[in-house]
Amino acid sequence: MAALGGGGTRWRRAWLPALQLLRRGSKAVTRHWKAMHFQRQKLLALTEYLPPRPAVPPRCLPPDSPREHREDGYARVLRRQAEQTLRDSRMVAVCHYNPMAEEDVATLRHYLRRHNIHLKFVLNEVMRPVLAQSRYRELLPLFVCRNVLLVSPEAPAREMLRVLKGVPQVTLLGACIDDTILSRQGVEKLARLPSLEASRGQTVAALSLLASQTSSLLQRAPAHLTALLDRHIRELRGAPEHPPGRGAGNH
Repeated sequence: MAALGGGGTRWRRAWLPALQLLRRGSKAVTRHWKAMHFQRQKLLALTEYLPPRPAVPPRCLPPDSPREHREDGYARVLRRQAEQTLRDSRMVAVCHYNPMAEEDVATLRHYLRRHNIHLKFVLNEVMRPVLAQSRYRELLPLFVCRNVLLVSPEAPAREMLRVLKGVPQVTLLGACIDDTILSRQGVEKLARLPSLEASRGQTVAALSLLASQTSSLLQRAPAHLTALLDRHIRELRGAPEHPPGRGAGNH
C-alpha cells in the first residue's frame, strides 16, 4: 500500500493537463500625438510652394465666351414634345407626384382620359428651358421636386379636382387655364363657377330682359300719346251733337 501510495503521488506530480490557459499582458501604446517641433514648422513654412501671381488680375480679364452646349438628341425630342403639348393645351396643371404603384397610375390615367385630360411625366431639366421661353414662365417656381403635368385642350377644372380628390399621391400646386395663372385656391374657385354654356344662357337672358324692358319703356310714351289723341278726336267728333240741347234747356 505504501508503495502504491508513493507511486500515486509521483504520478500526480508528473501529470500535466492537455490544455493550459495563459494570460498575456496587453502591449503598451507608445504612439501618441506629439506636437511638431517649431524648427520643423519653420522649415515647412519656408519651403511651401507659392504659385506666381498673374500679371493681370482675373477680375480685369474679359469673361470667357460660353462654350456651345451640345444638346442630347433625346433631350431635344423631349423638349419638342413639351413645346407641342403646351401649345395645344388650354389647361396646364402642375402637380407634385409621390411614388405610386403601376396599377394606380393606370387607373388614374383612365379616369383622367374620361374627361379628355392627359397625364404627362416630365423632367425638370427639360421643362425649365421650355417654360422660360413660353407664356408659362410664371410656373417655373413650381418645378422643384418630382412633378407631373395634367394637360387638356379644354378646361375641365371641376372634373380634374374630382379625380384628384381620390388620389392623395398627386397634389395640385397650380395651373394655367386660358392664359391665366391660378393657384390651387384659384382653381377651386374656378371649379365652383357655372359652366360656359350656363353662363352664356344667363348672359343672353339678362340681355334679353334689358332689351325687352327698354323696348317697353320706349313704346309706352307713344302708345299713351296715341290713346290721348284718339280720345281727343272722339271728343271733337261728338261735340256738335250736345250744345243745341244744352242751349235749349238754358233758355
